[in-house]
Amino acid sequence: MAYDIYLFDLDGTLSDPKTGIVNSYRYALSAFGIQPETESLTQFIGPPLREVFMKAYGFSAQDTERVVAKYREYFSVTGLFENTLYPGIADTLAQLKSRGKTLGVATNKVTVYSKQILRHFGIAEYFSCISGDEMDGSLSRGGKQSIIRVALEALNPRGEKAAVMIGDRKHDITGAKAAGIDSIGVTWGYAPQGELEAAGASFIANSPAELLKY
Repeated sequence: MAYDIYLFDLDGTLSDPKTGIVNSYRYALSAFGIQPETESLTQFIGPPLREVFMKAYGFSAQDTERVVAKYREYFSVTGLFENTLYPGIADTLAQLKSRGKTLGVATNKVTVYSKQILRHFGIAEYFSCISGDEMDGSLSRGGKQSIIRVALEALNPRGEKAAVMIGDRKHDITGAKAAGIDSIGVTWGYAPQGELEAAGASFIANSPAELLKY
């Protein structure tokens, strides 16, 4: 299958945000007397923040807003730069662009932070659209499909071009399915073994270079 539009997740797909996200979670949770093990927090790379705090830690709606604010207190200054670009990503993006493909980002991360990170790595120029969540989490509340649809409306308003969503967690796969497009699950991110296949990924890629065959 050849695609015209490639939508990329950010965390766990374009870059490895483990240090910054884990430190942000620890900073926020410690303010509420919770001291989680570092490795237990990697499972929360990808899902929306509010979903994690409410479902995994049982925060009320009111306290969720307070703990999200604490998370961003650290992340917005320090955490977003405690991040590394995956090897091969920049070259793959450059090759896709050279082949005339349209690239976008669809991420559960807030748009303003996403743009800062992409500029920091010098890859923002490859993307014609950066679609992220709102500060209040309203776009990701019902699943990632709303964020994906925002990107598709910007890049493919008439729906005549073939598009694919590329990501490392089930939210990327199920969001793509709900938005009516194919998906490529990538294995270099943070999905537990079998998660991408169980979610129904159209294809699986084991390296950035493998994306070029699609």
